[in-house]
Amino acid sequence: MAMSEARFFLDVKRSATGLAWVHRLSERAENDALTIAQTHGVPDIVARVLAGRGIGAEATRQFLDPTIRDLLPDPASLTDMAKAAARLAEAIRRRERVAIFGDYDVDGAAASALLKRFLRHFGVETEIYIPDRVFEGYGPNPDAMRELIGRGASLIVTVDCGTNSSPSIDAANEAGADVVVLDHHQVGGPLPAAIAVVNPNRDDDLSGQGHLCAAGVTFVALVATAKVVRDGGWTGPLPDLLSFLDLVALATVCDVVPLAGVNRAFVVKGLIAARHQQNPGLAALQRVARIGEPTNTFHLGYLIGPRINAGGRIGDAALGSRLLAEDDPARAREIAEQLDRLNQERQQMERAMLDEARAEAEAELAAGRGPAVLVTASESWHPGIVGLIAARLKEQFRRPVFAVAFNPNGEGTGSGRSIAGFDLGRLVREAAARELIVKGGGHAMAAGITVKRERLGALRAFFEERAGEDVFRLRDEQSVKIDAALAAEGATLELLDMIDKAGPYGAGHAQPVFALPRHQLANVRPVGQNHLRLDLRSGAGGRLQAVAFRAAETELGRFLFENRGRAIHAAGTLSANYWNGVKSAQFRLTDAAAAE
Repeated sequence: MAMSEARFFLDVKRSATGLAWVHRLSERAENDALTIAQTHGVPDIVARVLAGRGIGAEATRQFLDPTIRDLLPDPASLTDMAKAAARLAEAIRRRERVAIFGDYDVDGAAASALLKRFLRHFGVETEIYIPDRVFEGYGPNPDAMRELIGRGASLIVTVDCGTNSSPSIDAANEAGADVVVLDHHQVGGPLPAAIAVVNPNRDDDLSGQGHLCAAGVTFVALVATAKVVRDGGWTGPLPDLLSFLDLVALATVCDVVPLAGVNRAFVVKGLIAARHQQNPGLAALQRVARIGEPTNTFHLGYLIGPRINAGGRIGDAALGSRLLAEDDPARAREIAEQLDRLNQERQQMERAMLDEARAEAEAELAAGRGPAVLVTASESWHPGIVGLIAARLKEQFRRPVFAVAFNPNGEGTGSGRSIAGFDLGRLVREAAARELIVKGGGHAMAAGITVKRERLGALRAFFEERAGEDVFRLRDEQSVKIDAALAAEGATLELLDMIDKAGPYGAGHAQPVFALPRHQLANVRPVGQNHLRLDLRSGAGGRLQAVAFRAAETELGRFLFENRGRAIHAAGTLSANYWNGVKSAQFRLTDAAAAE
């Protein structure tokens, strides 16, 4: 919607973060909300949340109670799934040694652990191989494939990688092993010569399941394989696949894929499994992260996921998958504590790198609107953390960002993050086609590159030429979509329970954003690492505690400090806060504006 057509909320056309506030619900959606409330008897706020996200009255019942049975796609609808399931079933029948080659992020770790747990049930010997981010890079490499075959693997299954790895899969074939690919990444060229390439994002896949993460694809493959095994005469018990959904939920949230279709059921049912703590590795991570409340998507995405990723970023890349596949609680505790220590070390490194990257970015933007795509680089950065730096800068400067770590040989490992509506993966593939980078690929919202230092200037120029117009148009259209107005006294646990009925929230199903009109900013104080603690008071005497994460040194933080004691409009989300066993409502403030 163009800003000229927008319905401004509280007439805020430019907030502290430079954004307009608009009504999430159109006038038509307001009517849809009324229909949902009347037809299904749900609270008005739940009806508004659903209508504001395009959920109609006819879809409400299934949306509020998603089930795997209703939403799981027919595995056969995915191209090559029958071949993959048949080959996995053959490996089970013949008790072959299977190597699982995974990516070093949460999705790769979870998908690898899923497959290992499934095969272990049948007594199949497996080995998980996660490449070193720095020395091997993303995806299979010929040496690693030959090494796995040398250790006895006759079948290699790549998870969360492999689609664009033809040379490595050719090497495996030449060395005498079969390869099955279970992936979801965009296709960057001819498909590899594997037994099966199951990827809902390949051009000839008509399943409509391109929103699945790799763990989701793997789960569907396990459903198909279990059926082939059973139909082949297996008389023993089959694995309880529903008990694996905690891993699928973890990967779905951390890989930031849309919470639509079966993904929503994966997360809803997976959170139930996670709360039962049947997976020793996940249970150990919840303890070291000091999660003292029922597991939710925030915990998966911001507390558990980063600890798993810490191994792949600055430590042993296989720690995460090893932990998620571990059945021994004592060993799981040891690995979880190791990951927790690595995560603390990662946080310290990230803070130092971010300070340097932010200074470089601010210098580029000092003279005007700056480049459409920010590219920051350093020879002192750790390549495993550049993705986090790019994400932080993207949030602050509201444009696509690449952060590049150069080694002494002048070759850089870069990671990029994009803004909604701009396909960064496509931009990177075009750069690779023009030989501006050594290699690269990714999704619309995130991408990775390898680039020579002498090509960095040409790459920046190409980004500006190809992205400038689109990025600045998208920036001009960015806004804060407000679901409803709320007063401090209305922010109750009862309201939270109502909102949760329309959850869980995440990519493609945004958490409701509320505006608190004309609330006095009674107090602002720094807490933790650049966070702010706030007290908000309504004119009717209501009081609400709020927190603004990572806001202390931002435009938002400066606005809040300058307006202490004054009335402001505040925008943010409502969440539960647990402290000393007491549960209360808390406001997570994400934006503010002058209340004129």
